[in-house]
Amino acid sequence: MTLETEVQSLRQIPMFREVDPSRLRLLAFTSERVQFGPGQRFFQQGDVADAAYVILSGAARVVLDAGEGEIDVAELGPDALVGEMGILADSPRSASVVAAGPTVALRIDRGVFLELLAQFPQLAIAVMRELAARLERTNAQLAAHAKG
Repeated sequence: MTLETEVQSLRQIPMFREVDPSRLRLLAFTSERVQFGPGQRFFQQGDVADAAYVILSGAARVVLDAGEGEIDVAELGPDALVGEMGILADSPRSASVVAAGPTVALRIDRGVFLELLAQFPQLAIAVMRELAARLERTNAQLAAHAKG
C-alpha cells in the first residue's frame, strides 16, 4: 500500500475528512502499517496505552477479561478507530482488541494522536462523538442484559 493509498483510506474515515491532505500525508508517513493474523492481539487489557489504531481492512473484536473468560463487547471493521480511550484517559487499556481475521491497521503513536487532536478541534469533537455513541450502545446493552 502506497502513502497516497493510506491517505485515501484515512480520508474515508469520517473523523479525518476535515483534516488537510498534507496533514493526513504526514500522519500516514509517521504511522506504522501493521498486519494481524486471526486471533492476534492489537493490545491486551491492562497494557499501557501507547498508540491508537485505524483498521484499514479486516475486523477486530473488543473483549473484556471477566475473570472467568472473555466477554465480546464489540466487533469493529474498516475505518474504525481503536485504542484511543486509554490515550485520552491516560490510563491502561480497558479492554483487549483481537483480530477477527486477517487485519491491516495503521498504528498511530500516542504523541502523534494527541498532537492531531490539539491541532484539529473538529477531529477532537469527532472522537468525542464516537466515544459518546459507544457509551450509549454500552448502556443499551447493559439495560437489555439487566432485563434478562
